[in-house]
Amino acid sequence: MTQELEPGMGNDRTHPFRIDGLQYNNWSEKIFRQWREGGLDAVHVTIAYHENFREMVQVIERWNRWFEAFPELIVLARSAGDVRRARDEGRTAVVFGCQNPSPIEDDIGLVEVLHTLGVRFMQLTYNNQSLLASGCYEANDGGVTRMGREVIREMNRVGLVIDMSHSGERSTLEAIELSQRPIVVSHANPHAWAPALRNKSDRVIKALAASGGMLGFSLYPHHLKDKSACSLEAFCEMVARTAELAGIEALGIGSDLCQDQPDSVVQWMRMGRYTKRMDYGEGSAAQPGFPPQPDWFRDSRDMARIEAGLRAVGFSERDTARVLGENWLRFFEAGFGPMQADAREAA
Repeated sequence: MTQELEPGMGNDRTHPFRIDGLQYNNWSEKIFRQWREGGLDAVHVTIAYHENFREMVQVIERWNRWFEAFPELIVLARSAGDVRRARDEGRTAVVFGCQNPSPIEDDIGLVEVLHTLGVRFMQLTYNNQSLLASGCYEANDGGVTRMGREVIREMNRVGLVIDMSHSGERSTLEAIELSQRPIVVSHANPHAWAPALRNKSDRVIKALAASGGMLGFSLYPHHLKDKSACSLEAFCEMVARTAELAGIEALGIGSDLCQDQPDSVVQWMRMGRYTKRMDYGEGSAAQPGFPPQPDWFRDSRDMARIEAGLRAVGFSERDTARVLGENWLRFFEAGFGPMQADAREAA
């Protein structure tokens, strides 16, 4: 059962920052009100999977209408300062991100245009080979491509964060090495804990943390040990083991929540336009829809359950606050603006 919160609890600013590093819901007033009831200060929302540039702009247009219709609930965030202001005002900051480089098409100049439009994250690939890197479903991981190297430099320059959540091992390690700024894996878990294709090896997690990057732990059942039956205790113990491996500063939540989406959306996420055959990736072909969420995380109102679960497995109040949102906020502060001139010269 989803935790019931007292009216107005979402505007209580005494709890730690709560930031979700990735969601792709069927957006509605209901979702936005749940964010407030759950006390979410910021959410990284997906505005593109396989959309080209113009299609991505149409998604931004829809978000502009939601910002206009629900100004007391949500506001666009372009910086960490915007997130802080949203919290002070009792609103949830929305951070735009793309799960594929499709919106930049084959034009490196669109990297800066995306940043100007408010986009702050972009994955170099979504499962398959892209113009920039290899996805985690490819049999051969060729690493970061020639164009990928140039796009990484440009993303570093303008402050568009590199996300390697759906990328292959070699591509992810090369992106960490090539980038002059820390990168993220916004929504995945350790492969050693749950051996999904999308989950990351200890080698990747260590390299990510050593470079100042961030790992957002996923609540999507296919990324969890025992899937929908995963317990809160098992999840929080996994977070604790990862903290021992990589350090507490590198960790956050990236729930990958896909709430209220029709099962048909899985076809767009997995297949895009590249195939006419059914390709459901990590899910079963016999069950192509979205799996049920664990009963302790049905929607954003259950962020408080994760907080309680982390404390129960031994996290201090301070370290719990870091995982729940303060690490993401620190990353936003460092990653969303243009690269400083001395850093560009060093690159």
